[in-house]
Amino acid sequence: MQARRFDLIAFDWDGTLFDSTAIITRCIQEAVRDVGGTVPTDTAASFVIGMALPQALAHAAPDVPPERYPDLAARYRVHYMQHQNDIVLFSGVLELLRALKQQQILLAVATGKSRRGLDEALRVVELQGLFDSSRTADETAGKPHPRMLNELMREFDVAPGRTLMVGDTTHDLQMALNAGCPSVGVGYGAHPHGEFAALQPLFVAHSVRELHDWLLAPG
Repeated sequence: MQARRFDLIAFDWDGTLFDSTAIITRCIQEAVRDVGGTVPTDTAASFVIGMALPQALAHAAPDVPPERYPDLAARYRVHYMQHQNDIVLFSGVLELLRALKQQQILLAVATGKSRRGLDEALRVVELQGLFDSSRTADETAGKPHPRMLNELMREFDVAPGRTLMVGDTTHDLQMALNAGCPSVGVGYGAHPHGEFAALQPLFVAHSVRELHDWLLAPG
């Protein structure tokens, strides 16, 4: 059976493939506390997930002066490193990715993580060979700028209409809209799915099983 027809599917990482939202939220809060800023609420801290780290931390801690941003980022990394091995793939993600590969669909990652952070994560889990390419926030523009998707489309010579972005935040869906690509939102990650409608996703999946069934449905 032929899957729904996309030539390239780009996935966000945290909150879409990896069950990491709660840990990242806590790490942001602890980093802000360490540098003496006003600790953001869970909602405010989780909102910035998916952004490039400097942009995310500045947004989460508006009362921290810019000269303290390097310290803030360093403290975040300390807290995150203490928990990185606690982060796991959502159940069903490996099966989904393998099924898409069997359909000869190109798979990519478009993430707010750093290149170092993504590469470390790829070594921890059994994802080697499943992704054809990836883009990280420190090597291109952060979300919702469309550069990540534009670069991936150029790399594989795939048109926007044949490229799908899958993500759990409004930053992901706005990036897809900015790039002229369709998107799918997942409602089990960082942002409430009620915020997705204005960004015109083709579908909102509330579980990996729903995402699997929609992506593998006949096109």
